[in-house]
Amino acid sequence: MTNLIRSRITQIWLLLVAATAISWEMGHGVGFNSVRYASVSIIVIAFVKVRFVIMDFMEIRGAPLFMRIVAEAWALTVCSALVVLYLRSAA
Repeated sequence: MTNLIRSRITQIWLLLVAATAISWEMGHGVGFNSVRYASVSIIVIAFVKVRFVIMDFMEIRGAPLFMRIVAEAWALTVCSALVVLYLRSAA
C-alpha cells in the first residue's frame, strides 16, 4: 500500500486533483479580483495538467527526445495561443 502512495503516478494524480480544485475555486472568484487574471490562470493550470497527462499517463517521458520536444512544444503553443486569443477578445 505504501508503494502505491509513493509511486510517481499516484503523486501526479493527486497533483492533478489539487490543480482541478484550485482552478475550480478560481472560477468561483476566489483568489483574484480580476476575471481576466483568473481566466488566464485557469488556462495555464489546465495546460500544466495537460503536460502532466502527456508526459506521465501517455508515457512520453520515456519516449525519444524528439517526441518529448514535439509534445512540449505543442502544449506550449496551444496554451500561448489560447491565452493570447482570450486576452485579445476580452479587451
